[in-house]
Amino acid sequence: MTDSNTPSLEITLFRGWSDKGCYVWSPFVTKLELRLRLSNVSYQTAAGSMRAAPTGKIPYVEVREKDQPSLPTSAVGDSTLIAKYLTERGVIDDLNANLDASVKAQDLAMRALVEDRLYFFNMRERWIDNFYIQRDHVLTALSYPLRVVVGLMIHRTHCQTLHGQGTGRYSADEARRFREDIWTSLHGLLEESRKKALERCGGADDGSCFWCLGGDGPTECDTSVFGFVCSALIAKSSPESKEFVRNLPAVLDYATRIHGKYLPDYEKWD
Repeated sequence: MTDSNTPSLEITLFRGWSDKGCYVWSPFVTKLELRLRLSNVSYQTAAGSMRAAPTGKIPYVEVREKDQPSLPTSAVGDSTLIAKYLTERGVIDDLNANLDASVKAQDLAMRALVEDRLYFFNMRERWIDNFYIQRDHVLTALSYPLRVVVGLMIHRTHCQTLHGQGTGRYSADEARRFREDIWTSLHGLLEESRKKALERCGGADDGSCFWCLGGDGPTECDTSVFGFVCSALIAKSSPESKEFVRNLPAVLDYATRIHGKYLPDYEKWD
């Protein structure tokens, strides 16, 4: 991005892959990118690595003071902690600042629905049901023998995580129904939000974005929901999710409008 509200800062977002001009499979990376663009914050992207990440996972950022190069670079991990850090520094807007307590609770519930529930069904679909596709994409930088070894270690870890968390104890059909229930509920919510947006503009659709909670502007949960929608549409290791989401018109419309306004420089899903 070229425009910026923070000319004195140099922000590098580590996305896990070096690809330019496209979304990556991680919903948390896209969540953070939208969060930055909603506040018109300029940033650079790089691949990075989980070994270098402060929390051992992607995404993470490094923030450097351009005017004071002698100061140490700040490294922050976890998409939610990064957003909090940048908000506290005044780099990005506090999207929930003017919400009342009940709407803040709804926003938090929406984030939990995708980040703490849908996330585990995604993990199962990608790392268990479509393991080889996921492994080869995530570990593409490794030689094939090392990819096999590391992939098996990750697979074993995720199996244990999913069994302990509960998602791994469901049958394939049960897991699919639970996952689809989440997407169906999101679709219903977005249908209602789109209707409210149309009512506010007198029924004339001007192509503007509409938001999860039906307000005039985005809240924190929009960044999470958009991240998970994009991830479902582009990740080759989640074919069932992709097919299901492609048949949810309000979800597609929601994501398409946000993409067109805030991330038009990125290649759009097919």
